Amino acid sequence: MTARFQNPVDTRFGWGSLQDLAAITEQQRVALVTFPEARGLGLVDRLQSLLGERLIYVFEDVQPNPDVAHLRSTYEHFWQHAADCDVVLAVGGGSAIDTAKALIVGTESGRFDELLSLLASGKPFTPARCKQLIAAPTTAGTGSEVTPWATIWDSASQKKYSLHLDCTWPRVAIIDPQLMLTVPASVTVSTGLDALSHALEAIWNVNANPVSDTFAISAIEDILECLPRLHKDLSSQELRTRMALAALKAGLAFSNTKTALAHSISYEMTLRHGLPHGIACSFTLPLVLGLAWGHDATRDRTLQRVFGADLSKAQQQLREFLHSLGVKTEFADYGVSAKDAEAIIQFAMQGARGKNFIGSQAA
Repeated sequence: MTARFQNPVDTRFGWGSLQDLAAITEQQRVALVTFPEARGLGLVDRLQSLLGERLIYVFEDVQPNPDVAHLRSTYEHFWQHAADCDVVLAVGGGSAIDTAKALIVGTESGRFDELLSLLASGKPFTPARCKQLIAAPTTAGTGSEVTPWATIWDSASQKKYSLHLDCTWPRVAIIDPQLMLTVPASVTVSTGLDALSHALEAIWNVNANPVSDTFAISAIEDILECLPRLHKDLSSQELRTRMALAALKAGLAFSNTKTALAHSISYEMTLRHGLPHGIACSFTLPLVLGLAWGHDATRDRTLQRVFGADLSKAQQQLREFLHSLGVKTEFADYGVSAKDAEAIIQFAMQGARGKNFIGSQAA
């Protein structure tokens, strides 16, 4: 069977690589999408100095887990006032990049509810217009800079939408670990665990292949070794660089497989129990490892390259790793009863991401 791997993103990696931005955007008008704290960190001024007069709009009100209630006004303001930009530059974590992906997809009317209706239909569509996207993550975890997906939340209706179009692949990703130096411990852990989830989800996946496995295994090994050390030494240039590269490799892995059961479970845990995404999709990793084991000999061999041949020891290794970072690993720890947990798992198995899980057909 032929393995196929495809990723169209021009990826720039390395300490100080943000400097490439000036050359990448030459003669283009840029709209910046970033998080509220970016200005206080001096990031907006730095980008202004790199881009000069080409930086013509700044949207700096990105919220965690972009929600339709907030996105609607930002989207409509963008298309009313920044429609003449050539490229959108997203600088921030997954929420900033996901917000930018939503903004660049233009509707005929310029209204956000038209985009929501298209997403709610679940059918493929061609947008009326679309801007180019450059993504520069400030956290090591999202993977959104090398994938086309954006998650849009509707907390009032307890729904989520997944945006995925040809034009939502970033044109360029700039992974500069220097941007990650100021990330606090809690976010460093949460985003690092999101990256670990991406890599593991790419392995216990019906879409996995030897190319995606290569990225995933390398990412897992690096994160297991590096993240606890980084948690204790947040100012380390070496560890920040290693985690940034591990998160990039995890992103490349799942850019071709999509995520699976742990992420499908996470959506319910974020919507109904308020867990941050990185925790919501990682606290079940030992459980999902057990559910994955034994369904596919090739997938087992791949997992065993990381964890060895003993399932109980593998699960214990993952639990101890998560516990060492202050992450609890049982549904009960988050106020979810055993009965409700089982219902969440079964519901997640039926979701689009849950169906990517190698154990879903046997569930």
